[in-house]
Amino acid sequence: MFNLTFSAAHPLSAYGWDQGFAESFVPFAEQGFLPGRIVRVDRGRVDAVVPDGDGVRTVLADTALVATGDPLRVPCTGDWAALDLDNGRSGAHVDGVVRALLPRRTAFVRSTSSKRAEGQVLATNLDHIVICVSLAEPLDLGRIERFLALAMSSASGEGPLDTSALAPAGGAQPVIVLTKADLAGAPEGLAHLVTDAEAVAPGVPVLAVSSATGDGLDVLRAVLAGGTSVLLGRSGAGKSTLVNVLVGEEVQLVQAIRDRDGKGRHTTTTRDLRPLPGGGVLIDTPGLRGVGMWDAHTGLARTFSDVEELAEECRFHDCAHRGEPGCAVQEAVDSGELSVRRLESYRKLQRENQRIVAKTDARLRAELRRDWKQKQALGRHMMERKRGPQR
Repeated sequence: MFNLTFSAAHPLSAYGWDQGFAESFVPFAEQGFLPGRIVRVDRGRVDAVVPDGDGVRTVLADTALVATGDPLRVPCTGDWAALDLDNGRSGAHVDGVVRALLPRRTAFVRSTSSKRAEGQVLATNLDHIVICVSLAEPLDLGRIERFLALAMSSASGEGPLDTSALAPAGGAQPVIVLTKADLAGAPEGLAHLVTDAEAVAPGVPVLAVSSATGDGLDVLRAVLAGGTSVLLGRSGAGKSTLVNVLVGEEVQLVQAIRDRDGKGRHTTTTRDLRPLPGGGVLIDTPGLRGVGMWDAHTGLARTFSDVEELAEECRFHDCAHRGEPGCAVQEAVDSGELSVRRLESYRKLQRENQRIVAKTDARLRAELRRDWKQKQALGRHMMERKRGPQR
């Protein structure tokens, strides 16, 4: 049976194996299975690093895992799995079967682009979520807020989550990395961009880095050492180049952005987990053109903590912040304390998140329908008052 005793010299410790995962694996060890961390998923097959000295094994995902009907529970890069290498299917290119997944501590989940209310897990068991934003184009604060809301909800996504082993803040720690800092112009301009990013990300580290010059990379390496991190961002954000620099070798193809619109080309096509020379592991992901909300109530409250704190001072607990008397949020906008852009971003993401949750929550769907009817009735009443009595 696999030795469950954990130590720093354990063959899987470099990939994040610890005492908590060892204890979760006890029932599977009794069945003769081996633990493995999934480093890549491709069409029903997964590559997993194992402790038996043979490095990475390619195995099939058990039909029960793939055909659950719940996309949040299928194997994903970053998962710890119970592998059956003795009695599972094997062949020229397959060494066994994934029989089960260990409980996830964190997961980054977004809604799919389809019309169905489905979530997609991009990476699991994360300590850091690195949001990459290129400074080769105008800084999109709304996109940062969107990614942050999902990152700060990384402990509340569905799936086999182990809430007893979450990070101190209740999930993975987000980090904003402003890439291509060498293209930002004068140092004063770069400092202003960092300040702008910090203003929409209260309490979140913001690092300006350049893969070309090496500026800021030592700080980023120190942040990522010893844990599991994922790089997220749109195509052209410089993720592939950053991965090559951090890993220390050319593991990702790099292409120039398109001249006609400045957008990036997809150079990364799978989510791959790679060890870092200074400790820790890094998951690279394909460029994300769309990142939809998914059960991000907690993350929205943390991302927009300034708006939420102002809302608590409103006269009415159900204030919509649209001109009601005693609205502290509107007063902050009028005084310049809160920008109109940030308030509109907050409203937009709240609406989107409500729509997604309502698709799977009948009670919330009924509440939203009732609220909409009440607003319609109020609108008709106010219009009738404005017109006056009809003769």
